[in-house]
Amino acid sequence: MGAEMRRIHVGNALSAFGLGFTVPYLYVYVAQVRDLGAVTASLVLTVFAVAALVVLPFAGRAIVRRGPMPVLVVALIAAAVGALSFGLASSSTTVLLSAAALGAGQAVMQPALATMIVDCSTADTRSRAFATQFFLQNLGLGVGGLIGGHLVDASRAGSFTLLFTIEAAMFLLLVAVISTVRMPRTPRIEGGAPRAAGGSWKQLLGNRAMVQLGVLGFVLFFACYGQFESGLSAYGVEAAGISTSALGTALAANTAVIVIAQFAVLKFVERRKRSRVIASVGLIWAVAWVTAGYAGLGHGSQAMATAAFVSTYALFGLGEAMLSPTVAPLVADLAPSGMAGQYNSAFALVKQLALAVGPAVGGPMGASLHAPYIVTFLLFSLGITFLAVRLGRQLTPLQNQPSLVKSRVVAQGGAPVESVRAEV
Repeated sequence: MGAEMRRIHVGNALSAFGLGFTVPYLYVYVAQVRDLGAVTASLVLTVFAVAALVVLPFAGRAIVRRGPMPVLVVALIAAAVGALSFGLASSSTTVLLSAAALGAGQAVMQPALATMIVDCSTADTRSRAFATQFFLQNLGLGVGGLIGGHLVDASRAGSFTLLFTIEAAMFLLLVAVISTVRMPRTPRIEGGAPRAAGGSWKQLLGNRAMVQLGVLGFVLFFACYGQFESGLSAYGVEAAGISTSALGTALAANTAVIVIAQFAVLKFVERRKRSRVIASVGLIWAVAWVTAGYAGLGHGSQAMATAAFVSTYALFGLGEAMLSPTVAPLVADLAPSGMAGQYNSAFALVKQLALAVGPAVGGPMGASLHAPYIVTFLLFSLGITFLAVRLGRQLTPLQNQPSLVKSRVVAQGGAPVESVRAEV
């Protein structure tokens, strides 16, 4: 990695570290520490999602017109203000307004950072760059949550104020780090869509491969990420009798698999077609849902049920490690020159929609309709495989497998990359 990419990754790790301090404790802070009730706490989570859905359609155009760095700086300042005011808020109104600023800022960070990674990478290095980003995000969230858990005290509101102050400080530190990055001109992979004349959504929706990837992305986030802290955890507690400590172990297993396996998985992924990698993830997650079904619907011992439930989260982590160097680079390679910000924002919008709908559907099912819940999401996982195979037919050879460029260079004795790309 070059110096600019290293700075981007350091900044990404700092933001994840700051988020890890507060994300696990939002509900407890609002409902119990500030004594604003469960309804207000639930509304806070809703406001996060709504704020993201409101700002993301505009974020893409702003990134295309102004560049990712100014947009990211504005988003970070908004998130810092939201975090600091959240830690000081004592009424429902101020809590919800703070949540709106924090949620909007966090939502815009994702496509802005992703676009900076695209601009500072090449087709050959992009998968590794996004894998590193995902690795550092999970490591930062895990370390932040671990430290935050030792600092927080539900009997002292000041301890929560400290956590939100640290989060705000991390966002402002990221501003300082990002301001030192000198953005190069955007590198491109040949074989992509033709350059768009503007940033309109109509042009984006005219890209059939991107539309299919958006549908696939919705199913991915709906069937996995949207279930972690809602339907799957409710299912584990109600159907499998999983204790809260075992649930924490399962979440830790998910993060541990990602952190340990990320770069080993990357070597496997880089030489294979992206559509086939995503299809494999669907099959792995199908096995995960079958394992979860055994945990809650089987007749084994409690120890076996707990082991199966923890294994479910570990299998999800393996799939996530395979997706991180696959999906985000594919979004970038489908974007016309100069339009990466628009495409990243569109995909982030799809992700937010899935994360909003997923808990609303999966939560009630996981808590009460145990067998239908497992069957439903088993079918969604198999649907991922089907959609991935279908997407592969819309991709050019280089979009589906960028390593073809390297292979042709080696085969032709180190011919210039431009001529090899043209030939491919």
